[in-house]
Amino acid sequence: MASHEFTSVRSPRIKGVRRLAKRTFRQRERRFLAEGPQAVREALAAAGGAGRSPYGGTAPGVVEVYATTEAMQRHLDLMDAAHTAGVPVHRVSLDVMTELAQTVTPQGVIAVCEFVDVPLDGVGDVRLAAVLSHVRDPGNAGTVLRTADAAGADVVIFTDASVDPYNGKCVRASAGSLFHLPIVVGVPVARAVDFLRERGARVWAADGGGPRDLHEVADGGDLDGPVGWVFGNEAWGLPEETVRLTDGAVSVPIYGGAESLNLATAAAVCLYTTARQQRRS
Repeated sequence: MASHEFTSVRSPRIKGVRRLAKRTFRQRERRFLAEGPQAVREALAAAGGAGRSPYGGTAPGVVEVYATTEAMQRHLDLMDAAHTAGVPVHRVSLDVMTELAQTVTPQGVIAVCEFVDVPLDGVGDVRLAAVLSHVRDPGNAGTVLRTADAAGADVVIFTDASVDPYNGKCVRASAGSLFHLPIVVGVPVARAVDFLRERGARVWAADGGGPRDLHEVADGGDLDGPVGWVFGNEAWGLPEETVRLTDGAVSVPIYGGAESLNLATAAAVCLYTTARQQRRS
């Protein structure tokens, strides 16, 4: 049952939630919005159970849930999960949900969540890692995060020059993976590479113009042990000074007529090729 009902977009409470769409307020309050049933379900699952996150440490909290009457009826499992976790659920009108949502067609349920990122030194053993360096598109960043999760990565590092992982579009594109594995935010790329080397990993730069072929690198055994991948900007890739920090630039071979692969697709090929090699070694 709903704790409160909000029908006015002028409500101070609703305005306070809506401002989390802006990065400045997210960082100030260390809270963000998870929109849609999938994201809310994963957020509640991560915050539930024994109060531990799936990767160790204290689980991030779901502060409250806002839902329309229709969404409450359609997603009874979410309402039950929120009740079990002691998370307040507030009923809102369609106008209020439209105000809160960051999508054209709202799905009727939004959760206010605490930040889930962990400090770099709080990450344990690393066998597979993704580093996002100068990745600016939130949809691409969220998709890479989702892919890294699916490939069994141990951490995703957003460098200080990359998009905010709590951007609404990034959260949606991650399809809940934001809550599945450790993410680190705001570290310089050089520190991220040093960290991975300290964990015994080879670090490769994914670069469409790289002199080494991904399949040759894999066949040569260079992906068998712990590996970190650095992925660059969607338009101009990785700067030379970043590539020099790594063990070398590796390209995904193009066998057809396409000029190149987009960032998310290239990341998927690199991460899954590495995961396959690691499981065979």
